[in-house]
Amino acid sequence: MQEKYSFAEIESKWQKKWVEEKAYKAEDHSGKPKFYALAMFPYPSGNLHMGHVRNYSIVDVIARFKRMQGFNVLHPIGWDSFGLPAENAAIKHQTPPAEWTWKNIANMKRQLQEMGISYDWDREVATCHPDYYKFTQWMFLEFYKQGLVYKKKAAVNWCPSCATVLANEQVVDGACERCDTPVTKKDLEQWFFKITDYAQVLLDDLDKLPGWPEKVKTMQRNWIGRSEGTEVDFTVENRTDKIRVYTTRVDTIFGVSYVVLAPEHPLVKELVAGTEYEKEVNAFIDKMKGLNEIARTSNETEKEGLFTGAYCINPYSGKKVPIWIANYVLFEYGTGAVMGVPAHDERDFEFATKYQLPIRTVIIPEGMSLEAKDEPVKEANHDDGVMVNSGEYDGLTNRDALGKMRDKAERDGFGEHKVNFRLRDWLISRQRYWGAPIPMVYCEHCGIVPVPQDQLPVMLPDDVVFKAGENPLATSERFKETTCPTCGGKAQRETDTMDTFMCSSWYYLRYTDPRNNTLPFSKEAVDQWMNVDQYVGGVEHAILHLLYSRFVTKALRDFGYLKVDEPFENLLTQGMVCLDGSKMSKSKGNVVSPEEIIGKYGADTARLFILFAAPPERDLEWSDQGVEGCYRFLNRVWRLVGQFAESAQQLTGNHDQVFAELDSAAKEMRRQTHLTIQKVTADIGIRFNFNTAVSSIMELVNALYLYKEQATAKSEVEREALESILILLAPFAPHITEELWTGLGHKESIHQQPWPQVDEAALVQDEVTVVLQVNGKLRDRIQVSAEISAQELEQHIRNLPKLQEWTQGKTIVKVITVPGKLVNVVVK
Repeated sequence: MQEKYSFAEIESKWQKKWVEEKAYKAEDHSGKPKFYALAMFPYPSGNLHMGHVRNYSIVDVIARFKRMQGFNVLHPIGWDSFGLPAENAAIKHQTPPAEWTWKNIANMKRQLQEMGISYDWDREVATCHPDYYKFTQWMFLEFYKQGLVYKKKAAVNWCPSCATVLANEQVVDGACERCDTPVTKKDLEQWFFKITDYAQVLLDDLDKLPGWPEKVKTMQRNWIGRSEGTEVDFTVENRTDKIRVYTTRVDTIFGVSYVVLAPEHPLVKELVAGTEYEKEVNAFIDKMKGLNEIARTSNETEKEGLFTGAYCINPYSGKKVPIWIANYVLFEYGTGAVMGVPAHDERDFEFATKYQLPIRTVIIPEGMSLEAKDEPVKEANHDDGVMVNSGEYDGLTNRDALGKMRDKAERDGFGEHKVNFRLRDWLISRQRYWGAPIPMVYCEHCGIVPVPQDQLPVMLPDDVVFKAGENPLATSERFKETTCPTCGGKAQRETDTMDTFMCSSWYYLRYTDPRNNTLPFSKEAVDQWMNVDQYVGGVEHAILHLLYSRFVTKALRDFGYLKVDEPFENLLTQGMVCLDGSKMSKSKGNVVSPEEIIGKYGADTARLFILFAAPPERDLEWSDQGVEGCYRFLNRVWRLVGQFAESAQQLTGNHDQVFAELDSAAKEMRRQTHLTIQKVTADIGIRFNFNTAVSSIMELVNALYLYKEQATAKSEVEREALESILILLAPFAPHITEELWTGLGHKESIHQQPWPQVDEAALVQDEVTVVLQVNGKLRDRIQVSAEISAQELEQHIRNLPKLQEWTQGKTIVKVITVPGKLVNVVVK
């Protein structure tokens, strides 16, 4: 062994050897139980950041631990490589997106290998490779064939600068998250996936995921947003038109003082046409086109509205109700119309107060005087109570009235019971180049025709022109012009590409069979490996990516391609890496480069610190001192093995016999070793408390240093402790432990060793340390038999000279004993 810990030389050596020997290749047919460990794959931006280091180190510890426990581990990696950043970079640097992307992939792959992550590189995928997006297109066609894809005109978020549709989540404060250009609304023909067909099952099956964080499941429940209520028709005065509203509180309908339409509702322009309200209402509609849904519906946004001049009739009371439009009502949600009940809804109360609309109480608390029904309303009350000002329903509890009023709507034909979901269908069209082309063609004779599967992939052309405000694919005549697969006549290709969430919604399935050229995966392979046993990634993907992946998995199950219900059995959402209390980001100038840390201290130190500094689900505060401390610890382990290596290789004989004849110090050393094995095993395998696992290993190193200095130290006990330290540390610091393992004379890789088992006999204590207190103050520590009873312990304490010294001239009032821990003597 070298005297100095030369991390750069050691890490380079083992990384090369692992890659050459394909040390972490998963076997498709193995007698071992399978374990699928997966980190959310990265976008190839060019360089890893500390968030990547944390994410991939967490999963690598789990994967290495499971291999040593005897599992056949699938631990793959790939690249979420389509998307707008590559296209923007191409425009900025005059570099084709493919060239920019593949260059970044090569660099990040090198960085991952320098981290020593135990990937099966034979399963590497990139979503921008034709062999991958061929099957993204295959997925589209399968969903289309099953009736889960359709095209319709929709008002969408549009970034004029990026010239593309944006999801609501990509609009921040009314502007594009990438270029800060104000976002507008634009009506476009768009492709949608019918995820709403799966809304109920996506909601119900969250209960089948005990291994998911409750906060993530709550976020998905809220996003799906199931509610039960009643749809009710309000007839427009002097017209045959009906405004259908959805409400979960039909019991409050006698308190309706206005009805609000979304500005985009088609009836609005008809109501104001030729009236004095037309100009102002149309200006308001145009204003709303410049705002996204999140901004309009935020609780922080001031509620704005306009009266249309028209009225409708409340079907229960027969009274006229004014029709308004307002910013907080969206045409895409529900029916595009809501009823305003300001006495019993905070938002409606705010709106009615601002515009001086009537506020009528229709529910009062039980036991309150009926006179309260006519008192001025100071705030909205949404609690249950007794019906008032509600005609025939007065005096009923509102819950009883709710059912009767719903029945009346259905019986009289002006309404019906309805289950609603907040979830909208998945809009997948993007007017960009760097994505999977949508495999559809338009024929004058045959209409919209899917591309036959044997003609996939529809390849991205390389003769496009990137112009602001124009779809790049539409600039390639060679791409656009094609023949109809049905009639053979002239046709044009679809020039939209797919949302990159489509690429990432099935990549975990491709890893099971990544070189299959005829199908995205074989049923045999996917049924062998799925579902993912442990998935790790950022909580920012809690809704869309995870929801879309669940939808795709369930649909493919229903199509007969796989048998699992859910893609990810267990989910861990790791916290952010922060510096000075803020998330690391280039814009804030508080980034620490992984390459810089690895160059100065080595990959093992970087991994160890990122896992030791905080529990994985919490944010981690970067600390240069913490990094330095982890580096010093690895050097201590290096020196410890170096001091022991020569004599350790000469050890022979019967260890069991040696262990049976140990003195108390040796027994305590073995006990510490096996307690650490027990704790680290639970910390990694059950709790993911990697920080406390590392801390326990550090404590064992300290204990071994102290033990080896004793004259009676046994080499067999030292070796057991030392080998246990290396194996327990191996998932965290794979390079140094591999090197030191060979330094102890082993031929096989440490990462092929079985995980150590706890020797229960070693945990048994012959003696324990008991604290002696007098009136609650520490006065001594004594060694006693671990089997001593409370009575024996009290008698032993009373005979101690130390106790007599502290109680001289005083009376012992009481002796409190806790066997194995303490004795407290109360004196006066």
